[in-house]
Amino acid sequence: MSTNRYERQQCLPEIGVHGQQVFRTTKVLVVGAGGLGNGVLPYLVGAGLKHIVLVDPDVVSLSNLHRQVLYKESDVGFTKVECAKRELNALNHECYIETHFKRLTSANVAQLCDGIDLVLDCADNFAVSYVLSDYCLAHNVSLVSASVLGFEGYVGGFCGGKPSLRALFPELPQRAQNCSSAGIMGPVVGMLASVQAQYALNILLKLTPSPLGQLYSIDLRLLKHRSFRFDDAQEPPIDKCLSFIDVSAICRDDWVLDLRSLATTNSDDANAATSIRNKAVHHLSIDEFCKIRPTPKNQQNAVIVCKTGLTAWRAARLLQQYWSGDIRLIALGEDPL
Repeated sequence: MSTNRYERQQCLPEIGVHGQQVFRTTKVLVVGAGGLGNGVLPYLVGAGLKHIVLVDPDVVSLSNLHRQVLYKESDVGFTKVECAKRELNALNHECYIETHFKRLTSANVAQLCDGIDLVLDCADNFAVSYVLSDYCLAHNVSLVSASVLGFEGYVGGFCGGKPSLRALFPELPQRAQNCSSAGIMGPVVGMLASVQAQYALNILLKLTPSPLGQLYSIDLRLLKHRSFRFDDAQEPPIDKCLSFIDVSAICRDDWVLDLRSLATTNSDDANAATSIRNKAVHHLSIDEFCKIRPTPKNQQNAVIVCKTGLTAWRAARLLQQYWSGDIRLIALGEDPL
């Protein structure tokens, strides 16, 4: 059965018996079981990748189904990782799907990447993307990252001896949002997910030109696409980089600012400093922060918290204009500090 299953791809000279053996001995990490993950995973499993580690913190919702086509209406309310595992096992029982129902953070990225040959960033969350890129750059692991919004998106091959995501995107993209607030088209996700899967297979097969150091982008509203190489992109200076940390890394003496709404933080006073786990936490909206321009003490480190990392990033860049201390960011969703 195994031979017949893969014979259509094994007849390609780029794959053959050797390439199929590469797939059978490969362990990849897929971060995100949403739209991109839904498109990527069946092609990886179909190709015969032996061991896939799947990480996602969400459950299936009805609004997912127009683009996350692995799931059914009956899956609503169940974890995406387990629903995806069920469908992937039905597609190819020879592949082992290891699931983790959790958010990837700077605190667990090393554990989740242990023994991994290739990382696929399907989270479409720029905070997760930077955490993965920083780890992959430091440990020489290849990373295939994709992002989709509206009718547009890109796939890029990073690290693994080539520039990181930070080298190409040292600052937030001007259009940085998320699909829940800006909208997204299902076929756009599917097309980019297919390209992302092919990037991954090409990297594992060591095909040339390598997808590492190359970005492919599409705009299906205008029916345009482009591709370019960024092999010579320079890594930004360490002191200019904004790093994402886990909430467990906050120290007692840190200056902590939570920019999330009261409904998220469950605080009684948005402008008051509250004590959570023996840490002083200041609550401001981004507009209040821009107006007041609060300043940490010179000896303190600053930690800025928001839901996705977008608002925290912008606040950090403003803080850097008038304060020279160390700043770290936390993308915490709706979880309490």
